[in-house]
Amino acid sequence: AQAQAQATTAEVVDPAEFNRIRIKTEGLEESIEANGFKSLKVSGYVDPTYIFNRNAKTSSFVFLNNNSNINGSGESFGYDNTFFGSGMLNLEKELEGGTKLKLTFMPSKGAASGYNFGNLVHEASMTIPLGDLSTRLLVGQFPDWTGYEAIPSNLNKLITHNLLFDFSAANFYTGAGVEFVRGQWDTKILVGNLNRSRIDTGKQQTPGLFYRVDYAKGEFNGFGFSGIHSGFDDKVQFGRVDMVEADGYYTRGDWNFQGQLSYGRQGATAANGYSTDKQNWYGLSTLASFKITPRLESIARFDYINNRRNGGGVFGSTFGAGPCIDTTGAPANCPDGRNGFGSGMVFDGANWVVLDPGSGSNRYALSLGLNYALMPGVNVKGEYRYDRSSANVFVTSDGDYRRDNHVVGVSTVLSF
Repeated sequence: AQAQAQATTAEVVDPAEFNRIRIKTEGLEESIEANGFKSLKVSGYVDPTYIFNRNAKTSSFVFLNNNSNINGSGESFGYDNTFFGSGMLNLEKELEGGTKLKLTFMPSKGAASGYNFGNLVHEASMTIPLGDLSTRLLVGQFPDWTGYEAIPSNLNKLITHNLLFDFSAANFYTGAGVEFVRGQWDTKILVGNLNRSRIDTGKQQTPGLFYRVDYAKGEFNGFGFSGIHSGFDDKVQFGRVDMVEADGYYTRGDWNFQGQLSYGRQGATAANGYSTDKQNWYGLSTLASFKITPRLESIARFDYINNRRNGGGVFGSTFGAGPCIDTTGAPANCPDGRNGFGSGMVFDGANWVVLDPGSGSNRYALSLGLNYALMPGVNVKGEYRYDRSSANVFVTSDGDYRRDNHVVGVSTVLSF
């Protein structure tokens, strides 16, 4: 009898209290919609990083610095100074009818920061349904689609990026295109500018073609391929670059595997001194990881780029500061001594000279790391990286050249 009385009491609802809660709930919903917070998602991360570089003899924390000399800071892009040590704020909004807006801010190290000084915008993109939600118009600025890695540090297992991501891929596209989602296939095609917000130099009409196709066989495996075909330069001379790649992933239990194959070529660009001889390269990157415990993951990555033809050089590298001469005393292009691309150097007893300006060098990189989930939203990464070349192209702080370099990094990533 007592239990029945308690049940009867629990079923009694105070009408006044119910109306008060209903009014407050409706008011809250109206306020959220009126202030633009309906269907709004906010996310981001910061990742203060420490980097030791043997050749450069540097040991420093890296956070919110530049990765280019766009504002005269004296800094430059390198595999030890890419997009880590950064901060990002993501705003994603979906409107009635399915239109989506994504606005991402990334000071100093966004996709466009190295090409458009003062631009904090990493991505500003719209996807607008065309008839149905599976066919969309794409408009705006998009980070590059190439490969299995991404710019945001919280999406990568290691601190540094693979060689193909850094040197055989674009930074961003500005343009318009379409996206088709059909079953397990997702296809994006874009026409626009490569690494430029606007082309305003006379006689440089450089719309390029960019595309990516992904197939998700299931939650734990899939593959994709992408391509970049565009005129590209910021000088009077006009060059062209073509890059294609295929990548995939496979996860089984505590194991994860990712891989990528790439091919690229370019001609008459700053990276090859505006030579009519095309630079060609091909390469691979493969990554494997294993969860030692639910919170601790071990990672290994190996990269290779074949870059011997026409003096070497890839899309993301630039010649070193000169002047340099070859063994005959003729002027020659200096290698990219920070990143290890270009023709090899030899010491002739008095100076370092270019051994063969017509032959480049091949690049290798091995990274070993740990990723520890300290608590929800906080990961600590550690990485040892060994880079090697088939020739003396890495410059030291003393001005000498050698075949290899060692880098050690530690990073704390807070994401939300």
